[in-house]
Amino acid sequence: VQLVESGGGSAQPGGSLTLTCAASGGSLDDFAIGWFRQAPGKEREGLACVDKYDYSARYVDSARGRFTLSRGDERNTMTLQIDSLKPEDTALYYCAADPKPLCGFYESEYRNWGQGTQVTVSS
Repeated sequence: VQLVESGGGSAQPGGSLTLTCAASGGSLDDFAIGWFRQAPGKEREGLACVDKYDYSARYVDSARGRFTLSRGDERNTMTLQIDSLKPEDTALYYCAADPKPLCGFYESEYRNWGQGTQVTVSS
């Protein structure tokens, strides 16, 4: 499966952005999906994920409350909405997929990655 992220850009603190992960060459329903980000000079960190065949999202503690992972309105897409944006949300955001049934928050758990979409939060 090939993944393409979109929806990043520049935003002001307190605003919202919705990132989209679009899949081709396979159905997202057949994969566990994760969203990650990597800020400059930092390691890639997991934010949210959804198990294969399960629409219930899970979040790391730091993402709970401001991040919402959902199935997208368009076929074969998933979205990550970020609310109450902070400058520290500035990062390259990735979606990832793996055919295993359970999702996780470690990048080593995923075989398929998109190229990422940049989010920059500043006033």
